[in-house]
Amino acid sequence: MKEFRIHGRGGQGSVAAAYLLAAAAFEAGFTCQAFPSFGAERRGAPVTAFVRIDSAPIHLRAQIQTPDFLIVQDDTLLLDHAITAGLKPGGAMLVNSERPGEAIAADFGCRAFCVPATALAVETIGKPIPNTALLAAFLGLSGLMPLEALASALKGRFKGDTLARNLALIDRTAASVPQGLWKEPADA
Repeated sequence: MKEFRIHGRGGQGSVAAAYLLAAAAFEAGFTCQAFPSFGAERRGAPVTAFVRIDSAPIHLRAQIQTPDFLIVQDDTLLLDHAITAGLKPGGAMLVNSERPGEAIAADFGCRAFCVPATALAVETIGKPIPNTALLAAFLGLSGLMPLEALASALKGRFKGDTLARNLALIDRTAASVPQGLWKEPADA
């Protein structure tokens, strides 16, 4: 089983990212779960969403305490070093940031990669919503499932020009990351 924790702020699409990742996993033939956890429901408030993916039925029904991967949609959340709490040895963190991933990896003691997802989203879809770009980057880095599975998940959620722009965003973002970088777990 692979477990993911997505950290963001209200309005960035963290919950939608979790559902899209789970839908992509389903399209790729996996069993999946996706669920959010939030405190104050307001734009800008911290939001956490969770995803589990497995090839077997998933019976666990609890928040994810020891994720394999973190996806951080707002790099200001890195001010709290507890964000990596429970990250499994050899796990990795994808961050929406202009900062070098090496600097974040050194700060947090884990594998990290950064993608300017908000900038890519603004340029491609015209909105500062980084979730689709981050998912495309994650799939490229991890090789966990084909990018076509994310495209299928997007087709179930969007139509018309919004769909076309999001599909262009996933292609553009996936092409900008080293494919399969996280395919093998790091030595813990």
